[in-house]
Amino acid sequence: MVSFFRNFVIKDSIASRLKSMRSSATVEHMKKGLVLEIQRMSTEDGPGLRTTVFFKGCSLKCAWCHNPESISLLPQIHWIGSRCIGCRTCLDTCPHEALSMTPKGILIDRDGCDGCGLCVEECPSTALELLGESWRLEDLVRDVLKDRVYFEKSDGGVTVSGGEPTIQADFAAEFLKQIRAQGIKTALDTCGLCSVRALDKLLPYANLVLFDLKEIDTRRHLEFTGSDNRTILENLVHAADYIDSHLYPEGLWIRTPIIPGATDTERNINGIGAWIKTHLDQKVKRWELCAFNNLCRDKYARLGLTWQFENADLLEENHIQQLVSVAKHSGVNPDIVHWSGSLKFEASETDRESEKNGLKIVP
Repeated sequence: MVSFFRNFVIKDSIASRLKSMRSSATVEHMKKGLVLEIQRMSTEDGPGLRTTVFFKGCSLKCAWCHNPESISLLPQIHWIGSRCIGCRTCLDTCPHEALSMTPKGILIDRDGCDGCGLCVEECPSTALELLGESWRLEDLVRDVLKDRVYFEKSDGGVTVSGGEPTIQADFAAEFLKQIRAQGIKTALDTCGLCSVRALDKLLPYANLVLFDLKEIDTRRHLEFTGSDNRTILENLVHAADYIDSHLYPEGLWIRTPIIPGATDTERNINGIGAWIKTHLDQKVKRWELCAFNNLCRDKYARLGLTWQFENADLLEENHIQQLVSVAKHSGVNPDIVHWSGSLKFEASETDRESEKNGLKIVP
């Protein structure tokens, strides 16, 4: 009997220590997050002027992604040729010999580079940049609070985006919690491909949820993003129900990227609208059609990637307006439908006549 109780005490002690270790590991994990970028004065990630924290790592691999550097969960290096002075300092610095000089400039061996950032620190012309920086929670909160006056004057706030912030759910949730404790409105921007558990960690600390709904057809969603949309749709319904039954978040926005040759079909927009009507009727405050952005071409080149949409043009106004009309007639409240982004400039007859007479038209 004594032996039994001794073994019980020992096992209980071991279990307690393991629980304590796991708890300590979780706390330590929450203290640091991998952040790609902090974008200030943003007007595209919720109402008012906002500071958007882009987390690194994404659960989707969208073919049109305009932040390809946000997909990987690891820090990455890229080279900006226009800044390089050809000093070769980076070659001598790299401990893994992952850099080489070629006639076209610095070549990065992606398999050999571990993103340690030593070459970035030593580069005298800032031609090398580290994509993904580890931030302590208190430092990130302190940095973002510098913009408080802009939030207060514009009814703006702070948005966590990515990548996908739910991948770093513990850190992102604690960050939102501390920001909102300062009286600042917060928003969660998510693609929705995550566990319900991860989503539920962030929802209580967000004033607003921005939820991407890219493609309603499951097969096409898989083709363009690397994953089907079943979990995403389930999580969207879950988020809407959560908002309905809790004080926070206060609102739900749906955002659909309008990509030429992919999501820009009337069938897709009508299908999304019909789905919203069926599953989220009266629960969505805004449905935003986000026009395609092609300004990320250089990002792909710097990462040594090819981009499927490299030669795609911006959308024309008549096309986006037609899709807006489809959305408004898809069964949803037409007042929630909006569009955003840049469009292709189309010269008028007067402009074309002026160009013939030697006058240059600047859009």
